[in-house]
Amino acid sequence: MDEFRYTVTGMSCGHCVASITEEVTQVPGVRDVSVDLPRNEVTVRGTTVDDERVRAAIAEAGYGVAGLATP
Repeated sequence: MDEFRYTVTGMSCGHCVASITEEVTQVPGVRDVSVDLPRNEVTVRGTTVDDERVRAAIAEAGYGVAGLATP
């Protein structure tokens, strides 16, 4: 299973977490989405996850992706 962590901009509340989770969960191959609000990170786990589709889903939710988070 692949795992990607993204640094996301613009998150500030539980609604942000719910919106991102809802959008990213719909990306094909995504099995799990975890949002860490204090760290501004989104962790995505799944098989054959398309990075561009995940970024587009985060943008669709109304947030920016600053890049991949360092481990």
